[in-house]
Amino acid sequence: MPITTAPIVLFTYARRDHTYRTVESLLRNTLAGNSDLIVFSDAARVVAKQSAVVEVRDYLKTITGFRSVTIHHRPCNFGLAKSIIDGVTEVLKQHDRIIVLEDDMLTSPHFLSFMNEALDLFAEDDRVVSVHGYIYPIKQSLPEAFFLPGADCWGWATWRRAWALFNPNGQYLLDQLKKRKLLNAFDFHGAYHYSRMLKGQIKGTNDSWAVLWYASAFLAGKLTLYPGRSLVRNIGNDNSGTHSSESKIYDSALSTTPINLSHLEVQPSTNGRQAFEDFLKQAREGWVRKTLRRARSLAGRFAQ
Repeated sequence: MPITTAPIVLFTYARRDHTYRTVESLLRNTLAGNSDLIVFSDAARVVAKQSAVVEVRDYLKTITGFRSVTIHHRPCNFGLAKSIIDGVTEVLKQHDRIIVLEDDMLTSPHFLSFMNEALDLFAEDDRVVSVHGYIYPIKQSLPEAFFLPGADCWGWATWRRAWALFNPNGQYLLDQLKKRKLLNAFDFHGAYHYSRMLKGQIKGTNDSWAVLWYASAFLAGKLTLYPGRSLVRNIGNDNSGTHSSESKIYDSALSTTPINLSHLEVQPSTNGRQAFEDFLKQAREGWVRKTLRRARSLAGRFAQ
C-alpha cells in the first residue's frame, strides 16, 4: 500500500444521481479513508439548471468516509473545460500529484490503489506524464499494464511537473502537429479524428480540454500508463451530459482484481496501440452504420 495518497479532485455540475454513484463507488476503495476529496461544483449555466445544481450541492454536504472533504462552489458557470483546467491547476499549486474524476465515472475498488501506486512508481520519471484508469471494452488480450503516447481523460492522475506541459493554445498545438507531420499518428492512423476535435476546439464548436491535454503530452513525446483491465466505467453516455449522447459502445466492465505493476518497461506498447486502433475503427464504423440506418428510416417515414 502506498505511503502517501494523492488528493481526489471531483468535478460536478447538475447530475445528483451520477455524482452519488461516483462517490459511492469511490468509497468502496480501500484507500478512500486515507484520501482527501476536493470537489468543484460548477454553477448553473441557465436558470433551468439551478434546481439541479442545488440538489447536487445539498448532496455534497452529506459526503463522509474520506480523510477530508473540501467543496468549492463556483460563483458562476465555468463550463467543463475551464472548470477542470482551473481546478487541476489550483490544486497542483498545493499538492505535487492529483487524481481527477468527473461526476459520471464509476470506479473499481482497485482504482485508488492502482493510481497511487503508479503515482509513486513514476513520480520522478520524466517520460511518464499521467496514469489512466479507463480502458475501452477491447476483446484482445492486453498486457497487465502498458504505456501509450499522449494523455487521456476518463479517470486520470498526474503530477505538478507533468501538468506544467499543458498548453491551452489549440492553434499552436495543431500547427506543431502539422509541422512535425504527426497528424496521422495523433489520429491513431485514422481510427479516431482527434485532429478534427482539436480543430473544433479552436473554432469554438466544442469545449474539449482533453484534446489539448492529449496534444500537449503527445507533442512532448510523453507517455501515459494504462491498466490492462478497466478500473473506470463512464456512466455519462446516457444523454444526460453536456457533451455526450446515448451510447453503450464505450461501456467497460470494472476489473474485480488489482493491477500488478511489477516488471513494467517504460515504452509504448505495440499491442496496446493496435488494440486501441482496432476498437476505435470498429466503433466509428458502427456509428456510421447506425447513422445510415437512422437516415434511411427517416427517409422512409417522409416518403410515406
